[in-house]
Amino acid sequence: MSGIQVQLQLERTSFRLDVQLDLPAEGFTALFGPSGCGKTTILRSIAGLEQDAHGRVSVNGLVWQDQHQWVPPHQRELGYVFQEASLFPHLSVRSNLAYGRRRTVGASSGELGHLIDLLGIAPLLDRRPQSLSGGERQRVAIARALAVNPKLLLMDEPLAALDVRRKQEILPYLERLQRDLKIPVLYVTHAPDEVTRLARHLVVLESGRVLASGSLIETLARVDLPISIADDLGTVIETTVAEIDERWKLAKLAFNGGALWTRAQGLSIGVSVRVRVLARDVSIACERPAPSTIQNVLPARIAELVHDEAEGQARVRLQLGESALIARVTQRSVVDLSLQPGQPVWVQVKSVALA
Repeated sequence: MSGIQVQLQLERTSFRLDVQLDLPAEGFTALFGPSGCGKTTILRSIAGLEQDAHGRVSVNGLVWQDQHQWVPPHQRELGYVFQEASLFPHLSVRSNLAYGRRRTVGASSGELGHLIDLLGIAPLLDRRPQSLSGGERQRVAIARALAVNPKLLLMDEPLAALDVRRKQEILPYLERLQRDLKIPVLYVTHAPDEVTRLARHLVVLESGRVLASGSLIETLARVDLPISIADDLGTVIETTVAEIDERWKLAKLAFNGGALWTRAQGLSIGVSVRVRVLARDVSIACERPAPSTIQNVLPARIAELVHDEAEGQARVRLQLGESALIARVTQRSVVDLSLQPGQPVWVQVKSVALA
């Protein structure tokens, strides 16, 4: 059976993990949720570092643990990247990469050379870790984790220790991995921009349980997620740059259901771009609004509406062709506008962020 199958239970004094996951055989899967929800515990359990975790772990048909067997951590074919790079300070980058390859079956120098190119670390090979920036150290740590030719890569908040500048420096390299790697990657983060930029699959966790699991775009279009999580993540639309307005430095991003204008930011026509739209940046009107400073006004249809009585709010899923947006409005607005599923409306998108 391809993909990752995880069924795990772990009891602690003040925490209980109980998850069941069926994840893709390749690409980035983001584990997202508040601190203490169990993200890191899941990674550690898959790696065999939590011996009290009971259940089953299978990676592309290879069983690492079940009721009959338990494969020790050093025999699980995986790479692990932590928040801190954890490189050997007395070794050069080259020697750090060579570490562990002695026990790697079938790894070639060509594969290592590809990793070096992919992560842009060729100029760093003869340097020691203490002479590298935080972003450089983390790129080397990722290369070292991949150098052992793993069946699975685990990444536990690899950008959390970096400042904004270093984080922006390393994200393009992670995007290269997302396009190039043919193995599954489980990526733990609490940063919405990392989720929407890198992930193809999303697992939302809360208090040791799985609230949602599925493709990123479909999962973010759900209106039954907690408001705090939905507000952080927003929805994602896959678009293509259809036009560049050189005068106003704007780009027109076309998708099935319309188009959105945003800052050009060096984009070029024909490039595929993900955009993230937060629920708080979407408003609804029953008639086409008068011209205003809001550039993006699109026709849509209300597909689903969920009330949150405790918050006095409602979340509305709006269908634009095959794409969806989520709006967060007050329950009073729902009543005043007589909003209901199936109703045609106009949506105003106040802000669009490139994901």
